[in-house]
Amino acid sequence: MSDTGNGDAWTTAGPDAPVAADVFREALRHHGGGVAVVTVAGEDGPRGFTVTSLTAASLRPPLLSFFVNHDSRSWPALKAADHLGVHLLGAAHRDLAALFARRGADRFAPPTRWWPGPGGVPLLTDATIRMICARREVVPVGDHFLVVGEVLGVERNGAGGDPLLYAHGEFGRWVPLGEAPGLPIDELDLADTIDE
Repeated sequence: MSDTGNGDAWTTAGPDAPVAADVFREALRHHGGGVAVVTVAGEDGPRGFTVTSLTAASLRPPLLSFFVNHDSRSWPALKAADHLGVHLLGAAHRDLAALFARRGADRFAPPTRWWPGPGGVPLLTDATIRMICARREVVPVGDHFLVVGEVLGVERNGAGGDPLLYAHGEFGRWVPLGEAPGLPIDELDLADTIDE
């Protein structure tokens, strides 16, 4: 560790060496993210997992991306699938997110409500937004795969309320902070940043 002079301590592994995984994981606990569930039809039944890495990658064409661990039990089914379901969760769906994040859980047994959608893709009844995507690209990145999907269909459920978020190792809900100082909120258009 080294001191920056303002009371903050840096954790380093040395010049040009990466920090340890646990140090990086602890740092990322301070970066909140939305919560989604990805589902695919597998040869031995439906598969699914919770992600907080979901992001819009492009508006034209409509692409999203997320990461999945090499060790994920859902990876073989996802790798073989042409299509997948992406479900955006609301604050009311905390238990659903936790279930799909739990190793060894029977994620599609009751009380999970779902049905086979186009191409047999499992669709979750209680998600706020359901999307059907065509898997377009898979890129190995460290101990994960980056998966890119093209959005073929979007269905709004309307249930769930505020978006479900994850930070500091727990689920929470979105709370607006009001207008940013000096800049009216209607002048902020972060969606344009992915299009330029």
